[in-house]
Amino acid sequence: MMGNVMAKRFAWSIRAGMVAAAFAVIAMPLVTQAQEPSRNALLLAREIINVKGAAKMYDPVIVEVVDRTTGTLMQTNPMLFKELDEVAERLRKEYAPRVSELLAEVARLYAARFTEAELKDVLAFYKSPVGQKIILQEPAILDQSIAFSETWASKLSEEVLTKIRAEMRRKGHNL
Repeated sequence: MMGNVMAKRFAWSIRAGMVAAAFAVIAMPLVTQAQEPSRNALLLAREIINVKGAAKMYDPVIVEVVDRTTGTLMQTNPMLFKELDEVAERLRKEYAPRVSELLAEVARLYAARFTEAELKDVLAFYKSPVGQKIILQEPAILDQSIAFSETWASKLSEEVLTKIRAEMRRKGHNL
């Protein structure tokens, strides 16, 4: 049972990390500005993050760090599972407010890459009906695209392996 719980937590944290990474890639524009963003730009960026509900995607980071750390310690001494799990539960709550550090940096990244006028336009978009629809649909789209890409990559890997083996057979090697 202990292994099953850990496996579920690990799978969940990996999935959450992949979703967070996918959101981060989509959210980050390619152009950067040279100067530090203004206070107003930071406030607009933070509002964009809030309107998008993007703050929720960073919540799993604390859980992942605590669980990964306690998981490592459990590997060295599985008999401490109960005690480590209790400590982990307490630390998840204790460190939860630190997500605000991540959110402040994400806001800074937005504000550094968009002008205030652009941030206002982005905010207006996300508050619009189509922007709200994107906010609602994007998590499902990302989940489905991640699942599809995993399956697709697995099939491609098999195809590549078959071709490599065929090429190596032609060269006299049986892999």
